[in-house]
Amino acid sequence: MQGKGHLEVIDIDKMVEKTPEKWINFTLSEVNDSLIRMGIFEGEFHWHHHDKEDEFFYVVSGKLLLDIEDRTIELLPHQGFTVPRGVEHRTRAEEKTVVLMVEGNTVKPRGD
Repeated sequence: MQGKGHLEVIDIDKMVEKTPEKWINFTLSEVNDSLIRMGIFEGEFHWHHHDKEDEFFYVVSGKLLLDIEDRTIELLPHQGFTVPRGVEHRTRAEEKTVVLMVEGNTVKPRGD
């Protein structure tokens, strides 16, 4: 049995074009025990952490501001950053930003 996203083309540009929401996540595929998600962000998410999972962010378009503890990381297209498990963080985007995320399939998207 094939997992979500297997043996099919995933067209991120078409998905973004058809999505009117300013803040939404889609699961694109499951690879082994990890989820590949796409987020469309515009605005600010709440502070949160994940007790058991690391979270990787990769910017496709736009600019992602990633606040962690004592600093803000600015990610531009084709840049990525991993937030280790347990680290309090929040994401912000002043403009429409498309992000790929890789995280364990047990992660709670809104945090623990």
